[in-house]
Amino acid sequence: MVYLLFILGFAALIKGADLLVDGSSSIAKRYKVSNIVIGLTIVSFGTSAPELIVNLFASGAGEADLAIGNVFGSNISNVLLILGVSALIYPLDIGKNTAWKEIPLSLLAAIVLGFLCNDLLIDGFQTSALTRIDGLVLLSFFVIFVYYTFGIAKINNKNQVKIKKLGLVKSIIFILLGLVGLGLGGKWIVDGAIAIALKFGLSQALIGLTVVAIGTSLPELAASAMAAYKKNAELAIGNVVGSNIFNVLWILGLSSVVKTLPFDTINNIDLLMVVFSSLLLFIFIFIDKKNILQRWQGGFFLLTYCSYLIFLIIRG
Repeated sequence: MVYLLFILGFAALIKGADLLVDGSSSIAKRYKVSNIVIGLTIVSFGTSAPELIVNLFASGAGEADLAIGNVFGSNISNVLLILGVSALIYPLDIGKNTAWKEIPLSLLAAIVLGFLCNDLLIDGFQTSALTRIDGLVLLSFFVIFVYYTFGIAKINNKNQVKIKKLGLVKSIIFILLGLVGLGLGGKWIVDGAIAIALKFGLSQALIGLTVVAIGTSLPELAASAMAAYKKNAELAIGNVVGSNIFNVLWILGLSSVVKTLPFDTINNIDLLMVVFSSLLLFIFIFIDKKNILQRWQGGFFLLTYCSYLIFLIIRG
């Protein structure tokens, strides 16, 4: 039953986030909130809700490896898996702001995270952890990112979203069902991940980096692949880069504020992979055809991701 609920948890989590976004967006639109604001707040937070809920349950249960592994794994799969698939579908034309500001910001977020969670290596402490103070630092960076995003949206006015028009009662029902789905899905996934790790002698970090990370990244995979198919490169890559920044600054920031997350130095390998994937993306957009992520580069991303998964299985 635990394993069945683990699988159903992903469906409940993703559908719950979808219902919450639809209901909240409809109510926001009813009260004359602009599409841009809805897109940057409700929709952006909603697509990150699966990772956030899983992390809050995991950190609350004291499963730091699962919480940290989920974020690291999501960021790695976002670049190597999701952008790899998207670029294979259609070459991605990357905008100037994304190339010079947002991708470097996602890289900076990963580097700052590395400084914050390596107390043992940097300060010589007996243990390493993401403390509440570290979480507040990450959340402070996140506020700056949101402010920057609002500024960009006001300039180009391109961040439009389609909003379903629902009645007030139906909107409220959607919100309540969404919250229930997120709550149940998050709990089932965390319980299932712990059970799988115990039964098969696997580390929770491995489960978080692979199964949980890929599962919670499914909304981003679907959105980016469809955007690439429709030749909307800006949406495809913006969705991934934005999600990576959200994951580090918002999700890990909030998770560590809720409860200090002990950090095992072995996870530095995965943190380096997060940095490497962002750095590789930045380098690739200046190779061959400038500001275009080509099909061969997407194939290289997927090959790198498969190699990383093999390494994780051997290690874990």
